[in-house]
This record gives sequence, C-alpha cells and structure tokens, in this order.
Amino acid sequence: MRSADDCVLRIEDLTVSFASDEGEHAVLDRVSVCLRKNRILAMVGESGCGKSVTALSVLRLLPLPAGRIVSGRILFDGMDLCRVAPETMHGIRGKRIAMIFQEPMMALNPTQKIGRQIAEVYELHFPSMSPPRIKTAVAEMLDKVGIPSPRSRMDAYPHQLSGGMRQRVMIAMALAPRPDILIADEPTTALDVTIQGQILALLQNLQAEHGASILFITHDLGVVANLCDEVVVMYAGRVVERAATAELFRAPAHPYTRGLLASMPRLDGTPKTRLKAIEGVVPAPGCLPRGCRFQARCDLKQADCETVNPALRPVHQELRPVHQAPRPVKDGHQVACLHWND
Repeated sequence: MRSADDCVLRIEDLTVSFASDEGEHAVLDRVSVCLRKNRILAMVGESGCGKSVTALSVLRLLPLPAGRIVSGRILFDGMDLCRVAPETMHGIRGKRIAMIFQEPMMALNPTQKIGRQIAEVYELHFPSMSPPRIKTAVAEMLDKVGIPSPRSRMDAYPHQLSGGMRQRVMIAMALAPRPDILIADEPTTALDVTIQGQILALLQNLQAEHGASILFITHDLGVVANLCDEVVVMYAGRVVERAATAELFRAPAHPYTRGLLASMPRLDGTPKTRLKAIEGVVPAPGCLPRGCRFQARCDLKQADCETVNPALRPVHQELRPVHQAPRPVKDGHQVACLHWND
C-alpha cells in the first residue's frame, strides 16, 4: 500500500456551493481525492457531476461571487490552497499547477499570435529570461508537442490552426513552466479519434519526461483504460468509487460505475445491438434526494437507500458478490453504496 506522503495534491472533504435565483446549492459534497506523485488520476462521470468544479476549485478559479468553497481543504506542498493569500496563489497557478482547458478556442486569445501567447508564460514565470532565449524556448516547446515548422507556426493566429494543433498549443503553454501538477479538463472532447489518440500519447510521453502528476477529467472510460493509473468516479457532486484503473475495470463495485462500463461498445459484443443505457437523469443541485443520490436510477435500491447517504468504505475480498470467484483486491478500492455486493 502506498504511503500518504506520495500525494502531491490532496483534496479533503471539499464542499462547494453556487448561488442562483432559487438560493444557494451545494455542487460538491465532501469530495476527497489524492493525486499521487508521477501518476495520472482520472476523474470520470456524466456532465454536471462536479469534475470541472473540482478542478476550478484547486486553482481558485470558481466564478465569483456565485461560486464559493464552503468547507474542506486542498493541500499542496504544505499549503491549504483554500486559504492562502491571493499573491501566493498567483505564484502557484500556472507555474506549479497548470491547466489544459476543454476548448482551446475559448482559452486562446484570437487576436494574438500563438508564439506571443506562449512567450507571455515565460515572461510571467521566468522574468530573468532574455527575449532571444524566450523565442528559442517557445520554438523548442512547440517542437516538443509535435507542431511542425515551429518557428514559422509562432506567427500563426489560433484560427489558422486545426483543432488538434490548437490543443497542442494549449499543452505547450501549460508545460512551459514545468509544473508539478497538470490538470487536463476533457482536452480531447472536440477532436476526432485519430487526433485524440495523438494528444493522449503526447500527454503520456510528456508526463513521463517531465515527471508531472496529471488530474485527467473525462467522461470517456476508453481513454481512462489506456492512459490513467487510478480512477475517481463522481456522481451528482459526490465521489462514489475510487480504485486503481485495472481493478475498477476488472471488478467495478458501484452500480453507477457498472452502468457506465456496460454502456460502452465492446469489440467482442454482438454487432448492431443497442447499447445499454442508465435510465433517468442526474438530479439537479437543488433537487437532490435525501439518501443516496443514485437511488432513482439504481436497480439495487432498497428502503434504506432513501434515508442513508452512504460514505466511501473499503471493498474487501470477503464482500465480493457470491457468484464471483475470489480474487485479490488492490489497496485503496473504495465504494459508496449500501448494497453493491447484493
């Protein structure tokens, strides 16, 4: 079992709320996550489950004044990022914890050349670098992320690049200051499958080279299987399961996780058959049930699911469903369900 000391980022009992015309509602409820050194941690779940809000909370980028951190801690390098001074956070954001956003056209400045935008990263975080050295560093970084003819591409505007190229520029900007942690918020969602594979391979190679830890936010379990070391499954603002990737795919515990995996097309499945779907929708923040938040969509629902909001608990070998053969369970597999082994 790994030591807690190898957590480079630890989120503990994080609760975040957003204000609306109908009142204030919690969108994250006591979320706890551990991102380990030199590891890629996936955070998966349907849209609206709280993945991006968790990432924005780490960087203190919640929209103000609507969003606020109600309680909990975000621990990084001996600091609680929820409580550090804005000046301290300014030195961490971008340089030590960087983020790749989902849509590069929304994140890049359409009026500036990409070389100028990457150069600003070096100017901000490495003020002692000379302009010629910055220009060389920009070209080297563009080359590293696989952009051909990097010196000529420095003079291109974002709209002159393809979606895959723009995403590579975003990765270059994020990796330029060599951050300890990289947060990737669905960086391949808008890309075709071929480009998606190239971006994922690039992230994997750069992570190994730079030694950064990556928090990878996605709804695509196929990507998770090929890229990530550990997985956190979220539903309606709560963590419902976490495990090593191989363990999660081999023995999913939570009914929601099983539903997500069952909805994936399989190469060994019967051709032209309907994919399985999880009936119903995720409850809105203002309409959350009293007990388990997944109860309205769960085939295992019982009476106590309506009153008890289950906490994460270890998945032990002896609690395996009786129809499954005994097998070793890796340390750290946890599930928040009262009847997962029924």
